[in-house]
Amino acid sequence: MKYANLDVQGHRGARGLLPENTIPAFIKALDLGVTTLELDLAVTKDKQLLVSHDPFMSHKFSTTPEGDHIEKQDELVHNIYQMSYEEVKTYDVGSKFQKQFPDQQLMQIHKPLFKEVVDAVNDYLDKNQLPPVRYNIEIKSNPVGDSIYHPVPEEYSKLVYDFITTEMDTSMLNVQSFDFRILKYFHENYPEIKLAVLVENPLPMEENLTNLGFTPEIYSCYYHLLDEQKVKWLQAQGMQVIPWTVNENEDIEMVLSWGVDGIISDYPNRVLEIISN
Repeated sequence: MKYANLDVQGHRGARGLLPENTIPAFIKALDLGVTTLELDLAVTKDKQLLVSHDPFMSHKFSTTPEGDHIEKQDELVHNIYQMSYEEVKTYDVGSKFQKQFPDQQLMQIHKPLFKEVVDAVNDYLDKNQLPPVRYNIEIKSNPVGDSIYHPVPEEYSKLVYDFITTEMDTSMLNVQSFDFRILKYFHENYPEIKLAVLVENPLPMEENLTNLGFTPEIYSCYYHLLDEQKVKWLQAQGMQVIPWTVNENEDIEMVLSWGVDGIISDYPNRVLEIISN
């Protein structure tokens, strides 16, 4: 089969189909047959790892415990790093319609802990006799947010490392980040963990890799920053190339034609359909 080794990653579970970064979205991705679950981490006030793209309650899909919509200018007030997990659970993150994802099935649901996701996935795989799935774990941090919206890189990295080495098979996961500080810390302190550099800047690839200071296992950038020649160059340096977030059929086909190693998509069903034909 032509695409037998393609890594099909469900972005935030399967965001185009179910509320992002929720257990139903990850279960849906498993049902579709993804090889990897892509997710993001935030940290609560009580230092628990939460699956969430933002360190706050996004106005795009969150409603307050009272059921009120959150305005964009107010979303930073709903700071997850200043909330206990019990407080986080009182926000609904699945009932609000998003124009960007008209096919998304809406439901009342809260953000899950990372441990709850891993436990639910393991249970589902066992019960349905499905093959193991990989995880692509994004650590969301930046210098401006240190100690305000998330821990500093050393503490944040250790929280994640302690969890994945205790609760998961580290051969079945990688850590990714836009924050080069996180990647450098992992590279220096936890060299056995596979790393992916996330890139959305227009700098030359060589410059990004120089700034990073080492060659990661995966180069994962916005797909518009790539072409076939760049994919081949990155692979020749020993990296896998896994672009994001590729959603439209024509873009999926274009990216596949470049010979990428994987695709991160809000609609993994579309990728799987194309590669099976």
